[in-house]
Amino acid sequence: MVLDKDVIVIGGGAAGLMCAIEAGKRGRSVLVLERSEKIGKKILISGGGRCNFTNRDASPRNFVSRNPHFCKSALARFTPQDFISLVEKYGVAYHEKKLGQLFCDLSSDEIMHLLEEECKAAKVEVRVNCNVSKIERNDHFQTHVNDEILSSRSLVIATGGRSIPKMGATSFGYETAKHFGLGIVTTRPALVPFTWDSHDLKIYGELAGVSLDAIVRCGNKEFRENILFTHKGLSGPAILQISSYWQNRHPIFIDLLPEKDVMDELAQARKSGIGLVGALSKHLPRRFVQIWCEQNVPAKPMSHCTGKDLKAISDCLHRWQVTPNGTEGYDKAEVTIGGVDTKDFSSQTMECKKVPALYFVGEVMDVTGHLGGYNFQWAWSSGFAAGQAV
Repeated sequence: MVLDKDVIVIGGGAAGLMCAIEAGKRGRSVLVLERSEKIGKKILISGGGRCNFTNRDASPRNFVSRNPHFCKSALARFTPQDFISLVEKYGVAYHEKKLGQLFCDLSSDEIMHLLEEECKAAKVEVRVNCNVSKIERNDHFQTHVNDEILSSRSLVIATGGRSIPKMGATSFGYETAKHFGLGIVTTRPALVPFTWDSHDLKIYGELAGVSLDAIVRCGNKEFRENILFTHKGLSGPAILQISSYWQNRHPIFIDLLPEKDVMDELAQARKSGIGLVGALSKHLPRRFVQIWCEQNVPAKPMSHCTGKDLKAISDCLHRWQVTPNGTEGYDKAEVTIGGVDTKDFSSQTMECKKVPALYFVGEVMDVTGHLGGYNFQWAWSSGFAAGQAV
């Protein structure tokens, strides 16, 4: 069979395009096959259309994986500053929103433009609307796509996870891994809002739109950012972050007044007759306080509360226990946690140890970043590592 390309990359997202660009720069003939009608669809919608393209502070501690050491090599070889330099090369204006998160000033289109220009410069061929039905391997890889069979020396799987199926997400990457005898770490939605059960929805559903600063804890993990009440449950940055560590039906604990000691205020409220709702409304939205107090505080006047009662109220404010009913699933999840088991791969090159010249990059692997540009950085870094090796 005639060899069509040195490298075929299946998946035209962030990781796949970065891999293709780096391989092309090294003189490899590269073809990117994208299932959707255009490349980079998740790039375009990310960050509210402004693309949170990296995080200045990205480090291995910002990633979740069965093997937490796997991401270290790739992140060290292609750093946030390396991608920032590429952004600056194209004159893309950007800003830091908070906590190291970098966004385009204007539009995600600018990130797509620079990736497309880099592909052109590296002579990377891109095809869209490609349905890959089968992959075989003899001396080379044979990729069955639409009505033809394409041959390549190396094959890169960059098809992402299951999150946001309406954007084209499928289980193709996992099925391909299984086809080649590779392990899969159980997948589930991550960076995803929680849902209430029917009982809690009746109570807290009317708070939709209320937001407050909090610390959210699950196990030994905690995040301090806003939480947001929705028509279905809880969202906001702190909730999305903790969802990556949450297991079904387990409780989470919310500190509603981080770093505030309210015992003196509660005692003063008892003495002055201002009432609990009035006292707490100095720090929290009144609508929330009214409902929260109804559900969590004994129905008796403040003047009848003992010191023990006030301590119990304070403890509950700092450790409000909530048990989500579930999540909004892959439709609303920003990423997929779990994926192709990294034990089968070289952390330096992303090459499969069992199947030479087969590479996996990006979200399809069992490496999941926190919210805030970390998943894009993993895409750039893992794609770069593979692009240097294919």
